[in-house]
Amino acid sequence: MKNALYVVATPIGNLADISLRALDVLRGVDLVACEDTRHARHLLDHHGIRVQTLAVHQHNENEAANKLIAILAEGKSIALISDAGTPAISDPGARTVAAVRAAGFPVIPLPGASAAIAALSAAGMTEDRFLFVGFLPSKSSARRAAIKELAAISAVLVIYEAPHRVLETVADLAEVLEPQREIVIAREVTKLFEQIERLLLPDASAWLTADPNRQRGEFVLLVSGAVTSEKSEIDLQTERMLTILLAELPLKQAAKLTAEITGQPKNALYQRALALKDQAL
Repeated sequence: MKNALYVVATPIGNLADISLRALDVLRGVDLVACEDTRHARHLLDHHGIRVQTLAVHQHNENEAANKLIAILAEGKSIALISDAGTPAISDPGARTVAAVRAAGFPVIPLPGASAAIAALSAAGMTEDRFLFVGFLPSKSSARRAAIKELAAISAVLVIYEAPHRVLETVADLAEVLEPQREIVIAREVTKLFEQIERLLLPDASAWLTADPNRQRGEFVLLVSGAVTSEKSEIDLQTERMLTILLAELPLKQAAKLTAEITGQPKNALYQRALALKDQAL
């Protein structure tokens, strides 16, 4: 092994979701720096790896980074892991990496599992860009202010959330953002009770409360981006079809069916359907 810090992505649920290269590195290094030694031991024991561990978490990261630099100065190699996924992505690790790089030692990334990327790959959202938001503020007032700052961004918003706050966060998203936006609720990604549900943002709270089990686990919330004026343009023929369907079907179903027939963006059609309904009143 090189005299370096290896940043190693580990599984976010299924223990089989680890690369062969990651296993080789974990077997070969002199030390594994981990968020929780007990959690890391479960992963290491599962793969028959015997190596010393050292806790590096948000409360001791600065002090621990100095210990790691001293070990690297002895010519040894270290793997840095978090409890799940990629270190330094809404997890400890960034300060450690910065300190090691500043001390002049190489930092080598080993890509792997990421809850954000896994959820995006199964969401079917067609925006060209996404913005990784991570965890929003825990207090509602600050959370709503943060959502307002993100409201005009025309990219998928990738949000992490804990089970005890998911209802509040989804409610705030629905209150602040436009009702035509879609949300993908991905919970327990790669785990036994994985669920990935795509629906309109105003319907999300009802879906979560319909079954208490839907509020359990770790969440990735994907929110469609702001609808630009270019995307919201609808030709006369499509609008005529939407108007005819609105006369026979509920608004949401009419917009969805028109999108399937014409290929027009469902969000824009939903917004236009709302306007047509208002005009008819």
